[in-house]
Amino acid sequence: MKRNPYTLLFGKEPSEIISRMQTENEIIESFSATPPSQQIAMITGVRGAGKTVFMTNVLNQLKKDKQWICVELNPERDLLLGLAAKLSSNPELSQIFYRAQINLSFFHIGVEIKNTPPITDIETALSKMLESLKEKGKRVLVSIDEVTNTQQIREFASAFQILIRQDLPIFLLMTGLYQNIYEIQNEKTLTFLYRAPKIHLKALNLSAIAHNYQNNFHCDEVQARHMAQLTKGYSFAFQVLGYLTWKYNGDYQKALPEFQQYLEEYVYEKMWSECSAIDKKVLVAMVKTPSDAIIDIRKTLSMTTNQFNPYRKRLIQKGLIDGSERGHITLTLPLFDAFIQNNFYEN
Repeated sequence: MKRNPYTLLFGKEPSEIISRMQTENEIIESFSATPPSQQIAMITGVRGAGKTVFMTNVLNQLKKDKQWICVELNPERDLLLGLAAKLSSNPELSQIFYRAQINLSFFHIGVEIKNTPPITDIETALSKMLESLKEKGKRVLVSIDEVTNTQQIREFASAFQILIRQDLPIFLLMTGLYQNIYEIQNEKTLTFLYRAPKIHLKALNLSAIAHNYQNNFHCDEVQARHMAQLTKGYSFAFQVLGYLTWKYNGDYQKALPEFQQYLEEYVYEKMWSECSAIDKKVLVAMVKTPSDAIIDIRKTLSMTTNQFNPYRKRLIQKGLIDGSERGHITLTLPLFDAFIQNNFYEN
């Protein structure tokens, strides 16, 4: 029996993906240019938006070029030491560092080099390592998934800023929830991050989702399009609906109760807990109000425009609502209105 091509696991690259080729190519082209137009990109989006898969796709594309050295770091560890250790553990690179007389023995990485004193400062070590790689035409791409405003991230970002000022070939991809990226950018010593491109992952292409479902379930175009619309382009929903429809031998109608349950238990409950009390009131008002016009939603809330706008902006940035149509806002996530109505709606 053929294995289910969809997955319910966060962060794992599934067999079936809908790529965001244009956005991926924009990062690759800006990093690969000579000189590079950017050396950092920050990827944000709601939980389950496909941030990790997006970053993995970029890494896999660049790994095909021998010029690129891709290093994935654990945000909970010492990032500077981790970068040096991973670079020096590569046999080809360790030879470059050895010939450049870079003694890393103080950090218990690399080999002892006779008649060469060990480097005792990790930033100095990385600077020398990157300089030796630059001479060989190499570029280093560091990726960090799901960043938060921790001491390790702040130290790494500060060091990264110094390294790029030294014109060294180091690049950085970070993923994180909007609020976490925002907190890091607000650090007074990290204002350079405001200038870094921020990629807000939006909905997947519905036509691509429908085509994927049609191919895998051999259903007609009408059913495939309806399934795609049920996901609203939300990456996790695309995987969950596909996984459960496969489980029910292509009968997506049977999958719908579990589909809603998975979204609520694995994503929506956590999202809701991270909203402020006023954010929640706005979302409930959106469900209560028959119209999606902002003026009607404000009337439900008894809010003025100035009172309402900060919450509207924040919910858009979090990816929970869409404000692309002037004067209107809508929920972006599939069945999120049902989740709110079933759990928090008060008549």
